[in-house]
Amino acid sequence: MTDISAPAVAPRTSTRTGLMRRLRSTEGYQEEITGTPGSRFLRHVVLIGLGLVMLYPLMWMVSASFKPSTAVFNDTGLIPAQWDFTNYSSGWSALEYPMETYLYNSMVIAVLNIIGNIFSCSITAYCFARLKFRGRKLMFAMTLGTMLLPSHVVLIPQYVVFSKLGWINTYLPLTVPAFLATNAFFVFLLVQFMRGLPMELQDAARIDGCGPLRTYWSIILPLTVPALATVAIFTFIASWNDFFSPLLYLTDQVLFTVPLALRQFMSAQGASQWGPMFAMSIVSLLPVIAFFFIGQRYLINGIATTGMK
Repeated sequence: MTDISAPAVAPRTSTRTGLMRRLRSTEGYQEEITGTPGSRFLRHVVLIGLGLVMLYPLMWMVSASFKPSTAVFNDTGLIPAQWDFTNYSSGWSALEYPMETYLYNSMVIAVLNIIGNIFSCSITAYCFARLKFRGRKLMFAMTLGTMLLPSHVVLIPQYVVFSKLGWINTYLPLTVPAFLATNAFFVFLLVQFMRGLPMELQDAARIDGCGPLRTYWSIILPLTVPALATVAIFTFIASWNDFFSPLLYLTDQVLFTVPLALRQFMSAQGASQWGPMFAMSIVSLLPVIAFFFIGQRYLINGIATTGMK
């Protein structure tokens, strides 16, 4: 007669062995990460040195904003030999319009692009990640394929289309594409995040009578806040720093953004206002830095949890 009670001990032994193996590997991993005090000190010294190298251009620009224009490239030290605090006041009103006009224009474009990307990319990603329909994989592959297409290839066709629509010298070419889910990277980021959400939530919403749109708005969207914050931060930085698109579509100076305004400080005849330009560059960086630090926690969570099951 076959003894059926003997194998019952094997799973307990294998489980205990596997647990001890995982504990030993975890301890080795922690020891490898922490290391000796000397190695930790050396690691921090290297990281601080690399951080200072990356921060040096910013520190030099801050220093140059307090130097006279004639001494910006002659005085190469980080501490100005001659302080000029008038660069900020003169740079604010040095152009045809005050600097707040260009800051406002950039803010309007950035906010509209954030709203457009969050709405269009999230609902597109929801369709790819949570709904089943014919041709879904092919359409998703085609969407990702657009990331391989250089932007300069479609530059002239886009300009012709916007010109035919009468959108030149308006903000429409700079904002409308964001409402059409044209950024494949954001769609891919949100798809990977939504795939990590439990399907049981969607099934429970369906049992309660929620349709696809109600499920998207009430269930999926609130759980996607970390990824949406990542999209918002990347969109704000890209829109705020964009120089080429406003240069291409805007001709009236009252519509200029901050990058175009900063370009006005430079002169082809050599009479560039370097001090005021660097001062206004520092001012233009403040919204980006503030926006990043406000959403930094969401940015890290969104990137770290994207694609996790």
